Amino acid sequence: MLERSHLEVLRAVEKHGTVTAAAESLHLTQSALSHTIAKLERLFGVPLWLREGRSLRLTQAGEYLLAMAQRLLPQFETAEAFLKQYAEGERGTLRIGMECHPCYEWLLKVVSRYLGDWPDVDIDVKQKFSFGSMGALFNHEIDLIVTPDPLLTPGVSYLPVFDYEQVLVVGRGHALATQRHVLPADLVPETLITYPVEPARLDVYSQFLLPAGVMPRRHKTLESTDIMLEMVGAGRGVAALPRWLVLEYAKRVNIVPVSLGKRGIHKQIHLGRRGSDHEPEYLKAFIDVARSMTVEMPVSE
Repeated sequence: MLERSHLEVLRAVEKHGTVTAAAESLHLTQSALSHTIAKLERLFGVPLWLREGRSLRLTQAGEYLLAMAQRLLPQFETAEAFLKQYAEGERGTLRIGMECHPCYEWLLKVVSRYLGDWPDVDIDVKQKFSFGSMGALFNHEIDLIVTPDPLLTPGVSYLPVFDYEQVLVVGRGHALATQRHVLPADLVPETLITYPVEPARLDVYSQFLLPAGVMPRRHKTLESTDIMLEMVGAGRGVAALPRWLVLEYAKRVNIVPVSLGKRGIHKQIHLGRRGSDHEPEYLKAFIDVARSMTVEMPVSE
């Protein structure tokens, strides 16, 4: 049977020019190397080398095997290196489930820094698991959850990443723009623009409007943060987003943040992960980078 060691011998002899030098490079004795090739020649009944004085010349069969060795051995070596990196947690794909639509701006900054430090790790962000990430996490479809609403579940641990305030976003010319805070009743005549998430899952509803028993005049959903804030800036409605994100967009869009209630709505972003797993090093490193890149979120402008 043709074995990898046969290909390594052929490549070594071709590279070093003599059986003696090839044997030294493979940490074999000269007799052991010669015996290996002789056994292969007997097995297939075809010579691989012809001796011409002190030198060796490959036969057609030998040239064929040498070409195969030069093609296959680098693939074996690459595969071994990759397997070692996988085993040591240096290579893989980190799959992140997002339960926080506005967190993409923050995540992009984290990923940019992380990918520079871990060139052999890919990132896959999955949004379809929004508010259904527990099943995806336990089924190993994702490795981490980014969420502002950690669901305490056995087998899942959460780490807080940063604090933020959820605020109302209004256009600079809006009547509410000069107020330090708004009350639920202030939103009754408004068009509230949110991400396409059921209202019970939105803080502006669950922690602000529903406890007061009021609803906005109209509820409109948009997937794009950019379009949402352009609409708000144009006076087409109001929205509820993290203060830090609003202040970032306010540099180029005519919007301002206003606190929701006198005390405001204060939240935390968490990273959720399977608690009992043997975690690869690249996952631990991502958590370290994410926790080091907090964002500054003043409570007022």
